[in-house]
Amino acid sequence: MSTLEQLSETNEILKCIRNSQEAIAELDKISNRTNEEGQQQAVTSVQEILRQVKQKGDNALIEYTKQFDGYNPNPFTISSDTISQAWETTPNSLKNALRSAKKRIQAFHEHQIPKNILIKGPQGETLGRKWNAVEKAGIYIPGGKASYPSTVLMNAIPALVAGVKEIIMFTPAAIDGEINQTVLAAASLVGIKKVFRIGGAQAIAAMAYGTQSVPKVNVITGPGNLYVTLAKQYVFGQVGIDSLAGPSEIIIIADNTANIKYLAADLLAQAEHDPLASAILLTTNSTIKDDLTNEIKLQLQKHPRSEICLKSLKNWGLLVICKSLEDCVKLSNHFAPEHLELLTDKPHELLNKITNAGAIFIGPWSPEAVGDYLAGPNHTLPTCGNAKFSGALSVETFMKNSSIIEFNENAFNTNKQSIIDLANSEGLFSHGKSIEIRKSISY
Repeated sequence: MSTLEQLSETNEILKCIRNSQEAIAELDKISNRTNEEGQQQAVTSVQEILRQVKQKGDNALIEYTKQFDGYNPNPFTISSDTISQAWETTPNSLKNALRSAKKRIQAFHEHQIPKNILIKGPQGETLGRKWNAVEKAGIYIPGGKASYPSTVLMNAIPALVAGVKEIIMFTPAAIDGEINQTVLAAASLVGIKKVFRIGGAQAIAAMAYGTQSVPKVNVITGPGNLYVTLAKQYVFGQVGIDSLAGPSEIIIIADNTANIKYLAADLLAQAEHDPLASAILLTTNSTIKDDLTNEIKLQLQKHPRSEICLKSLKNWGLLVICKSLEDCVKLSNHFAPEHLELLTDKPHELLNKITNAGAIFIGPWSPEAVGDYLAGPNHTLPTCGNAKFSGALSVETFMKNSSIIEFNENAFNTNKQSIIDLANSEGLFSHGKSIEIRKSISY
């Protein structure tokens, strides 16, 4: 059955709920949508891929790329001439768009550079914290159903602002072995010199362990499919990672003032990512269902990704009619969405009540697409409830800090007995002895 036939036969695209407890259950189901049958098979597969790449290096990368992506990735890297040419042959309007995005993203992230701390303590001691960038970072750029030059900018620019000396990029090629021109143009714009045409869990393994051709990195960032996410989870500890990103999601909180056309378009903007993407509307408009359904149908009529949108909305979309905006906020905080739009008459009255969200978009002129491409804040965000304890990729993702402690004799003598008492309470003899032995030494 074609998408148009499906649209004509269905009266419900988004499941509609009017009960808060039912809504919570449905939101929990959506949040756990990747924990389905087949995940254990993916876990087993990823663990074997990691083991093989660790043992066989480049040979494993070639074997897995042929098996999963259908091309021979040797040579692994894209030539510098090809990267440069990708930029030179990009249409001027798109060049300007990429430059504009780079400028805004860089300007915002420069405000994130953490400051070193150096303070004097009460007895004249010096205490502090010093920040340094990691030496090497690897960024993963998804391929497959779509190409993401914006993700190149959002991952590379914070690393550059942090001061990372070397950035390598991995991205899967098409079956002909070619990488999307605009992705390469974005890489050229931010000065990336090494682009590997390898994707999947094998790419994460290569960056984490290193191979004959791939340098081991300190931090890996960038979104991917289930296999990429699982690989990042298992290599964490060998390297740092940004987050374990799942399928994309949005919640829109709206009242009677929200424009139906905007709502439909913004829900579809999320749904078109992937069949597992989730688009959710929480609203106090009790009569919105039919008008919204008709508008979504209308916008899907000539949509090039209508089939993906329809699968996403039918399986993981949701419309919740709430009694109040406070109820909308409670449900949103429970779900902790990656993206949250506030399309209400007085959105700023809700802002301080939002405690869990990756990114918050306020008002009718701030659709999520603005943040995806060039607003400035990073679009690599926590998903599947992770916004309850984590936030956007940032400059600090590519940095680490060292504590600085310099006691003088006065500070030492003032605190020595407390240190000895604490060490003895833990049964650590030499800790206390390292303090006690200094009692009798005169400097």
